[in-house]
Amino acid sequence: MTLHLIRHAHAVAAGENPLRPLSPRGRTQVAQLAAFFRANGRLRPVEIWHSRLVRSRETAVLLAQGLDFSGPLVETAGLEPEDDPRAILGRVTGAPDGLAIVGHEPHLNALACLLMHGVDGPPRFELKKGACLALERDEGKWQVRWLIDPELIGPGP
Repeated sequence: MTLHLIRHAHAVAAGENPLRPLSPRGRTQVAQLAAFFRANGRLRPVEIWHSRLVRSRETAVLLAQGLDFSGPLVETAGLEPEDDPRAILGRVTGAPDGLAIVGHEPHLNALACLLMHGVDGPPRFELKKGACLALERDEGKWQVRWLIDPELIGPGP
């Protein structure tokens, strides 16, 4: 099973808009990420989960559009920044192969650590906004398949 953990793209500051939608930079990040994966075929989700927060939902929607993805986009409880990853662990491990989750730090890092090590210890990855971490489960064990940093596929800030 392959699981893709995608951190939402850059969002406006809370002082500018308390709902924190994606900024123009964030929209560009998502477009670049989608173009990168459309060209290489390494991200073909069967389902995309996202948190209820605007920046996560917008990232998921724009990514789906950029990938020509017609599967379900699912607003999923338990994916917010400070949520306990153990609350969603069973749903993730029982999900279909090719699940993509668009979420937040530190939750995504904690979820990855929990899957790979059984504990949600200290962060082990630097998931920048717009990054994608692919985990793969083989014979019950999760491992990192790859990590794509947004700076690798597009211009920096």
